[in-house]
Amino acid sequence: MKHFFEGASIFKRAPSMRMSALLSVALVMPLALGILLTDGEGHATRATGVSTKPKGLSAVAELGRKMFFDPSLSGSGQLACASCHSPANAYAPPNDLAVQLGGPEMKSAGVRATPSLRYLEHNPNFTIGPNPAIPDMEAPAAAVKPAAGVKVAAVAKADKGNALLAAAEANVPQGGLDWDGRADTMQSQALGPLLDPNEMNNSNADEALDRLKHAAYADDMKQLFGEHVFEQPDLALNEALFALVRFQIEDPSFHPYDSKFDAFLAGKTQLSKAEMRGMKLFEDPLKGNCSSCHIDKPSRDGMFQPAFTDYQFEALAGPRNRDIPANSDPHYYDLGLCGPFRKDYAQAASYCGLFKTPTLRNVATRKVFFHNGFFHSLDAVMHFYVEREIDAAKWYPKLANGEIDAYDDLPPEYKGNVDVADAPFDRVKGDKPALNDKEIADVIAFLQTLTDGYQIDRPHAEAGSKTRQLK
Repeated sequence: MKHFFEGASIFKRAPSMRMSALLSVALVMPLALGILLTDGEGHATRATGVSTKPKGLSAVAELGRKMFFDPSLSGSGQLACASCHSPANAYAPPNDLAVQLGGPEMKSAGVRATPSLRYLEHNPNFTIGPNPAIPDMEAPAAAVKPAAGVKVAAVAKADKGNALLAAAEANVPQGGLDWDGRADTMQSQALGPLLDPNEMNNSNADEALDRLKHAAYADDMKQLFGEHVFEQPDLALNEALFALVRFQIEDPSFHPYDSKFDAFLAGKTQLSKAEMRGMKLFEDPLKGNCSSCHIDKPSRDGMFQPAFTDYQFEALAGPRNRDIPANSDPHYYDLGLCGPFRKDYAQAASYCGLFKTPTLRNVATRKVFFHNGFFHSLDAVMHFYVEREIDAAKWYPKLANGEIDAYDDLPPEYKGNVDVADAPFDRVKGDKPALNDKEIADVIAFLQTLTDGYQIDRPHAEAGSKTRQLK
């Protein structure tokens, strides 16, 4: 398992990029710049609620900010990036819909829950196996298929001394953006919603570019990228997507690192007794074991705060969400790496049903969980984790013959990909759950410390707590 990835490219420019545009970009990577929230228009706000327009954005990032909040870029004229990636909700959806609505009349349902756009700055490119330093290549490497019969979730991650773990890791997909890792750059991720018929519904890149030509900030694009930029469609679209990325990179609200846990790591506050118990359960390989996938340690060189993800893919077999219209077809399955969106691993049976592990930062602010938005509370997610194997009837429906249809959101041929090696999924019927209700409450208390916007007003209020040293 690799924690951080030097050299991973999260954005790239078009080869024909103008030098004037390059010079206009102030290369800044703000991290912890104080307690920042954002209002509904994306302007940074202090905890007092006073709106303050972000300062220090380059001209390109400011263009990206205008695009991010512009619904005129959608076919309906009603859907902006910020509609689903709300600044007031840690750049995740502001509602509790399992999947968001869009399309020409804002009535078309997607098939996956919308991930947050926060904390993507260190996301590595998609690879199979450990991710080395990756050069900034124009062409992605050809897809590598796993050998027949390889089961990527067969060895417990927490068993660091197991010699089989290294071999298993060589087959584990990791990195990329979106639930299936299909986008390697933030530009390509941004283009996806613009063209998705269930989202912003531009029929092709030309239509999206035409909306940019008529946007209120079209002259900004000409000033930044040249008077004739729109006469070069590929360049114009690349520059527009690059501007969106610069906004996400430069605006500190996308990576504030100002949760209570960050303050705790910095020795500026203490965790309550319940939060401290929850952290220990979170890390305990025989209990919650959450940190084996949601890594809570800084990078090895100490430069980056914990990402709370290992960027790897897992098959957890969340129950089928029948609120998603696509699931009314009994033959339709969302197989993650195997489709329906990406095609290069469609025949890689070992990867069917695997989805990328999301960061847990701000997880307590989310209103739906898992790729299909089945769960609506952390309490439900935690109980599913510890009860999936010992009380399957609680989570899955019955078949006509009375048997429990375990892992019902996967076709029978892929159910063997589900992780039963890592705790708390390694129990069997008759065992006690890895966590009881009180312990689950403690873990949730710890997860709530990952919410950004913490104010250090009573640093020593909880007697008996301990600070934690960076390692």
